[in-house]
Amino acid sequence: MSTHTEAIRGQLMAGNTEYQRLRDEHARYASELDQLSCKPYLNDREQAEEVRLKKLKLRVKDQMEILVARAKTVH
Repeated sequence: MSTHTEAIRGQLMAGNTEYQRLRDEHARYASELDQLSCKPYLNDREQAEEVRLKKLKLRVKDQMEILVARAKTVH
């Protein structure tokens, strides 16, 4: 990853509330997935929840990357 991209992410974290909200949401999904991964066995409901969380986490990451790409075009 380029340092320019990392710098843009840092700027967005410092001053963009939408990016901050998405980052927090992404971290929350990651934490919930970590909790599920600690279990030796997932029942059907937990497996469905794992799939749902992975999709949500990916959607949020995509939204964050859109904000980064927009910021790159401005700089």
